[in-house]
Amino acid sequence: MSFDKALFASKDHDWRTPGWLFDELDHRYRFDLDAAASRLNAKCPEFLTEKDDALAMTWWPGSRVFINPPYGRKVGKFVHKALEQSKRGRLVVLLTFARTDTSWWQDCVPHAAEVIFIRGRLKFSRGNGKSGAAPAPSAIMVFSPHVCGPPKMTFMDQPHHNKN
Repeated sequence: MSFDKALFASKDHDWRTPGWLFDELDHRYRFDLDAAASRLNAKCPEFLTEKDDALAMTWWPGSRVFINPPYGRKVGKFVHKALEQSKRGRLVVLLTFARTDTSWWQDCVPHAAEVIFIRGRLKFSRGNGKSGAAPAPSAIMVFSPHVCGPPKMTFMDQPHHNKN
């Protein structure tokens, strides 16, 4: 299995959430904010860019938030921020690597309403048509203002066609 080395690079953030995955989550949660996006990869009409700096904001707009954070050193900060925003009344659904050995995973997952493990490696695409398999398994953390752990653990299958 080969990986695009750019997926490991924290400076390269334009990897887009697979369309089928967002559509399935959006059908369930009806998002009104994408809290880590660019004009090129935003999944919601309202979105926060790197310039908006979601990590520095006290209150996020929106009440049903999707996040596919930039992978790299800041991912743990986004997970902690997702948990914080759920305590402020927002439903926050975050796509990340299933890094169960990290402190951010161990600190935040016990407070999640649900953790959804995705079977197989996700394929992410870029605006230039390039795509690559993720270098690690992925999971979705669901933080709810109404349910605070222990999380329900579930699994999600990818469609065979891997449509992005």
